[in-house]
This record gives sequence, structure tokens and C-alpha cells, in this order.
Amino acid sequence: MTTMNARATTIGLLAAALVALGTLPSAAAGGPPPAPTPEQAASAPGTLDTLSRFFARDGALAPAAAAPRVDGASVPVRLLSPDFVAGKPGAPVARVEFRASRAVASDGQKASLWTVEQSGGWQVVNIATGDDEIRYAEMGRGGLVFREPQIDAWYVQKGAKVLPLDEDAVRAVGRDGTSLAAYRERVARAYGDKLPGSAYARKGAAGGYDAAARPDEGAGVAAGSAAAGAGGLVALALATRRLRRRAT
Repeated sequence: MTTMNARATTIGLLAAALVALGTLPSAAAGGPPPAPTPEQAASAPGTLDTLSRFFARDGALAPAAAAPRVDGASVPVRLLSPDFVAGKPGAPVARVEFRASRAVASDGQKASLWTVEQSGGWQVVNIATGDDEIRYAEMGRGGLVFREPQIDAWYVQKGAKVLPLDEDAVRAVGRDGTSLAAYRERVARAYGDKLPGSAYARKGAAGGYDAAARPDEGAGVAAGSAAAGAGGLVALALATRRLRRRAT
């Protein structure tokens, strides 16, 4: 799971890394100011230019032929909340971490554009292959869709029930899902000793990361941030999405 109490800091560092690499513009770097809405940020000329290069990675097609477009409105992306794991009274099961927009290339490739609100507007801070965030939001209409990043599981909460949206979630809670109370007990057992302030976190480990998870299930945006320094936007996106392609 992403570092729970350092998530905002990680996103800020990631945005700065992208700007430094020249992959995404910012007002501080002399580019346009943050856009008024996530959709405008996702469809800005600079973002579309970056998308053209992203879709052309590995020679899939020529950048000039990618013709990327943003398809539909952005959706809120929620991740399992540390307050819920800790049993804080009234805490929701998940909290919004960013918004995602679906981008589509001329050859059918899809990508998810992650936007965060900062400096009075919205800015794209990551591009990830595939459109998991938007697909699962569409599948869970009528409920609160969220992701448990430690095991790459997607769920929808409907009232007092937590229902699975992918096979990772099925393995965790069964095909019929579980009660919200039972789900809380499960995540408390799994991650309760890895919350911010725990001995686990004080060792310098990413707060909330499940040590029993598979090795490739690192922190989504945190993994992307490390990749950014090593190879730019494409490495960033591939590292970020690596942990979630198993289920699709």
C-alpha cells in the first residue's frame, strides 16, 4: 500500500520529478498554471503531447499517429483508509487520494491519468497503463469503490457490505463479499501493526505496506517516484501499473 501518512508528500515529489524531466508542465517551471478541473488538466495540450510519447513506447506506434483523447469525466480514486484500519470511530473505509481520467490512443491503447489538486488548480502527476481506476468505478455504480493496494484488490462498499470487483478481492473476502465489520477486522489484522507511528514505520518502511504481500506489490505512486529518477515517464508509468495488471 502507498505510504499512508506520507501520501501527499510522495505525490508532490512525483509531480516535481515529472516537471524536472520535462514530461509535464507546471506554473513554477514556466508552464501553464494548474487547470481549473481534472478534465481540463487531463486534456491540456502538454498532457496530450506526453500521452503521444507514452502510447508510442516500445515502438507500438509513431507518436504522431497516437492521436490521444480523453474519454469521459474523471472519477475519484479511493484507497483503504488508515483511520479505518486503526478503528477510528466513524472513519470511512477509504478516502479519495486522486482523480483519474481515461485516455485512449488511436490503436485502442488505454491509460489512466492521475490528477491532484494543488496551487489552486488540478495537475496531472502520473500516467499509468490501462484504465483500472475508471473501469472499476463504472462497475461499482451505486456504491463506494475503493482499492486495497497491498493486495491489488478492488471492492465496492454498499451499505454494510463489502463486495469484490476483481479476483484479488474474491480471494480476500469471497465471491459473496463480507460485512463491513468483518472487513475491518481483516485489514486490522493484516495492517494494524504497520500504521504511521508503528515500529514498522519507524524502521523506515512504507507505512501500511503489507510485508506478506508479493514482492511486486510496492507502493503505487512511491514506486513510480523511484522509477522517475531512473528512466522518465514511461518507466514511471510501467512501474506504477506493474502491481495491478495481474487481475485484468
